[in-house]
Amino acid sequence: MLRDRRIIAALAIALLLLLAPTARYLLFLALPAGDGRTVRIIDFQKGESISQVAADMEREGILSSARLFVFHIRIKGVSGKLQAGEYQFNNGMRPSEILRRMVSGEVYTRRFTVPEGYSIHQIAELLESQHLFAKERFLKAAKDPKLLAELGIDGNSVEGYLFPSTYNVARAMDEVDLIRAMAAQFSKIYDDCFADAAQRSGMTRTQVVTLASLIEKEAVVAEERPLISSVFHNRLAGGMRLQSDPTAVYGVRAFAGNVTKHDIGRTTPYNTYLIPGLPPGPIGNPGKGALEAAINPVRTNYLYFVSKKDGTHHFSTNLDEHNAAVTTYLKNNRTR
Repeated sequence: MLRDRRIIAALAIALLLLLAPTARYLLFLALPAGDGRTVRIIDFQKGESISQVAADMEREGILSSARLFVFHIRIKGVSGKLQAGEYQFNNGMRPSEILRRMVSGEVYTRRFTVPEGYSIHQIAELLESQHLFAKERFLKAAKDPKLLAELGIDGNSVEGYLFPSTYNVARAMDEVDLIRAMAAQFSKIYDDCFADAAQRSGMTRTQVVTLASLIEKEAVVAEERPLISSVFHNRLAGGMRLQSDPTAVYGVRAFAGNVTKHDIGRTTPYNTYLIPGLPPGPIGNPGKGALEAAINPVRTNYLYFVSKKDGTHHFSTNLDEHNAAVTTYLKNNRTR
């Protein structure tokens, strides 16, 4: 009888010894290391052992056990599927979620939004203000002849071909990677939505993008884009200079809705007060609405427009009407 009890006790101890690691492993999977307040960027470099990365995560408080995390990876059979990169984890995440992100490659990114109409100079300043890239390095990449050839851009820079949108910027990306992503988005939108229409209208891609960049800068209200486009098309057809205010300050300063007499008389390749036709290239990066308006203007006889100072414009068919509108909306407002 005593012998049987000893055997049972021994079996119970052996069973406990077998179950304890299993229970510890199940608890490890079920419970996160903390309450989620600890957030860390984990850099998993290519060629680095997962044991070292797991040890880093345990030391940073993201995992409660590096050893069990490595064991879990081996049990799941995904050792060769982990993707290198920088990841943002917090200690409120379960090990299975951490592993899932590393297998799917959900690396840490920062979101960056390019507003419609922004020039490469404004984009560069925005990138620097958000501590993503240095302004001068971005502008240098934006004007790199090799990159322009690679992207199929006929111009002195990528101006006009960085599609306004929101982008995820991984920490491993550089300025060229971001430019490639923005230019690829432009190409996709243009080829899918505008290439055929542009060809039917007899406009080249450069002409479309350049005209759209002027429309984007001039229009405050989206509904007026086709009207502004009609003015520019009518003036081009009549051999008139476009006299677009934003072109007078391009490359000098950002257009803020007004120009001076000195701006209008400044000699630059882009100043449409002095040069005939379109400027030699875009003055900003237009969005989808401006591209659409450039190709499909409404049919009007308008040749002039002037700001009403409320975001809208007064459109005129002749110079006398335009001068009267200038007096009403600009000179009188200035006097008041």
